[in-house]
Amino acid sequence: MAIPTKTVLCIDDEPGMLDLTRLILKRAGFEFIGVQEGRESMDYVRQFRPDIVLLDLMLPGTNGWDIFRQIRDNHDSRETPVIIVTARHDTSDQLTAESASHVVAYLTKPFSPNELIKYIKAALCQPA
Repeated sequence: MAIPTKTVLCIDDEPGMLDLTRLILKRAGFEFIGVQEGRESMDYVRQFRPDIVLLDLMLPGTNGWDIFRQIRDNHDSRETPVIIVTARHDTSDQLTAESASHVVAYLTKPFSPNELIKYIKAALCQPA
């Protein structure tokens, strides 16, 4: 019996970061969905029901924390684990992430591909 592929939704406005993350996740056996527009991100969450979300905090037109709140406020996605992936080295953001429900990790760019995969697998209860 085949193990179902887990879907990762990456919300990041940088095309290069989406390409890099896609490569890392595909090699690790995950299904990848990328979205650049924060305003469209909840449409993707509703349509694809990802198993986990990688969320950038600095997005044009919206704030990553606003998207996080929308994910939590939506009945179908409120339990979805989120990994914050951002260039912000902000202590207050890190503290907010640590206290937020279902935030698995706060990774700053550039991040280690192995570290990203480790956090995703831990959140999805998969062997490392």
